[in-house]
Amino acid sequence: MCRLKKAFTIVEIIVVIFILSIVSMIAIPMLSSAADTQVRSAANILAADIEYAKNLAISRQKNYSVVFDISNNTYEIHDNLAAIIDHPVTGKPYSVNFANESRLSRVVISSALFDSTNTLTFDYLGSPFNGSSNPLNSGEIILVADGYSMTIEVQAVTGYLTIN
Repeated sequence: MCRLKKAFTIVEIIVVIFILSIVSMIAIPMLSSAADTQVRSAANILAADIEYAKNLAISRQKNYSVVFDISNNTYEIHDNLAAIIDHPVTGKPYSVNFANESRLSRVVISSALFDSTNTLTFDYLGSPFNGSSNPLNSGEIILVADGYSMTIEVQAVTGYLTIN
């Protein structure tokens, strides 16, 4: 009498390994890119806020500034009197701190330099200045999260933003 032992066939084992390899190829990049996603989201939010300040300057014919505080990882939007404006949705002062935002908690503002100042100002034409009355020569903000970084460059004269 022959006893049959229950076991997996080689085909079943290969199919399971193949399925597990496909699942791991999909899942592992998703798990490791949380910091990358956060820094991309923060860069898009920051670029939108800079564009908002620029559009306010054009529409209201006054200077508006984005003021960065690297040590506190924050930035604010100020009007021509250097007062923080109110956020149009929340009604609270327009101050952004990435550490207080759970979806962006890993993001750090590594640097924000506009011709060696931390203030980016737009005039009534939307032209960028370095916080004073001098036209901007170069400006960039670097955001970092767990080794991933993104740079937002502000072009002279036009204030056009590029995210790299």
